This record gives sequence, structure tokens and C-alpha cells, in this order.
Amino acid sequence: MKTFLEKHFSKLWLGLVYLFLYLPLIFMIVFSFNSTRQDARFTGFSLRWYEALTHDTKIVEGFWLSLKVATISGVLSAILGTFAAFVLVRYRRFTGRTIFSGMVNAPLVMPEVVIGLSLLLLMVGAQNFFGWPQRGMLTIIFGHTLLGMAYGMVVIQSRLLEMDRSIEEAAMDLGARPHQVFFLITLPNIFQAILAAFLLAFTLSFDDVVIAEFLSGPGVNTLPQVIFGYARRGINPTIYAAATLLIVTVTICIVSYSIWVARQTRKREREIAAATRAELTALTVLAVK
Repeated sequence: MKTFLEKHFSKLWLGLVYLFLYLPLIFMIVFSFNSTRQDARFTGFSLRWYEALTHDTKIVEGFWLSLKVATISGVLSAILGTFAAFVLVRYRRFTGRTIFSGMVNAPLVMPEVVIGLSLLLLMVGAQNFFGWPQRGMLTIIFGHTLLGMAYGMVVIQSRLLEMDRSIEEAAMDLGARPHQVFFLITLPNIFQAILAAFLLAFTLSFDDVVIAEFLSGPGVNTLPQVIFGYARRGINPTIYAAATLLIVTVTICIVSYSIWVARQTRKREREIAAATRAELTALTVLAVK
């Protein structure tokens, strides 16, 4: 007969893993409401650090900069990742395919320090030669788009590989041109993957410190850079408050996206079931006749 530990070992192990991963976050959230700067003892509930957060211009400006950079780079990453995935999946043979695939996937395995340093050298060289671009928000967007496009391409590529190509072939048989098939058939079928790619690229951009450190200019600091700078100077509970708000925001976005995907999946299943019943009814009527 199995002992209690043998029966529930997997659950206990999973619980310990989750505890190891999320206990620091819980600790940070709790101490963001601490009434004093101490991080070893909770002295009382207070919202003083959230109030201080609204008056910290560096954090506020860094937040809006991170939001703009993450949104723009997320959109660009989703668009470029879609085109790259479509080329790699739909066109199996073309000159330079291996090089193209390797270049698109390189940011997935390359350290961010190397990416940031190489982009810095490129931007400095371009600025010295052309006088553009100046290091700042634009150069950070370039770097984050390069990284996000690679991750987004993987997500969209997996969806394209699963997609039933007979739908596209049927549309072309009915006279649709290739661009019409892409925008009217392919794009709606992979929209969830594109949205997931955008969210992934948005998260990577909003969270990035290394590439932003290399590509940011004077007076241009994203929120992770500001938080990192504060953390190096000592304890500041305002950072806890900012991080707590980020965690809550990301959690709400993920839950909302999951609910939306679940509803869309159920809707699609109902439509498929209704179409199947209609087809069976039509076949039955024809058989009776």
C-alpha cells in the first residue's frame, strides 16, 4: 500500500516549485504596503509608497516611455514575425532560405549582451556616417523589434504549420488571388497566434534592461532601467509599488486574453458543429430523394 508521500509526491513537488517561483513576488507585493522602509519586518499597512510613486517623475516618465516602446515594437514584431513565418512555412525552397532562417532565429539563442553591443556599434556607425538615428526611443524600438520578431515568428510559425491548407486551396480554386487568400483566409485563421506574438513581444520589450541600456541615450530611460538604477542604490519601497502595479496589470491582461481565447475556441467549435449538422441534414435529404 502506497504511503501518503508516494501518493501525493508529484503535487507536493509542484507546490514547492510554485512556492519557489512566486514567494518572492508575494513578499514584494506585501512589503509594497509596508509603512516604513524596512524590508525585513512588516510594521503596518500603508499606501505611502503608492502615493510617492505618483510623484516620482523618473518612474512615471520611464513607465510611459516603456509603454510606447513596448507597444510600437510589439506591433512591428507581430507584423514582421508574420511575414517571416509565412515565408518559411509556405515557401520551402528559395535562394538563401537557410541563411534567412538562421538570421531570423539567431536572436533566440544569442545573449542579449551580444545583441545590444552589436546594435550599439551599428547605431553609432550609422550616426557617424548618416547623422541618424540619435540614440533614444527609436534605437530602443529597433533593438526590441529585432528580439521580439524572433519570438513572435516561432509562435506564428507553429500555427501556420497546424493550419489546414485545403481552405486556402479551395479559395484559390474559387478564383481568389494569393493576396486575397492571405488577407481573407490565412490572416483570420492565425489572428490568435499574431495576438499572442504581440503580447509576447510587448512583454519582452517592457521587461528588457540589457538592450535598452546599450541603446538608450542621455535622459532616455525605460521603467526597467529606472528600477534597476534605484535597486543599485539601496532599498526603495517605491520600486515594490511600481513592480506590484506591473504584476497586477500583466495578470489582468493575461487573464483577459485567456478568457477571450477560450470564448473564441468555444464559438468556433459551435460553428463547426452547426456546419457538420447542416451537412449531415443535407446528405440525409439527398439520400431520401
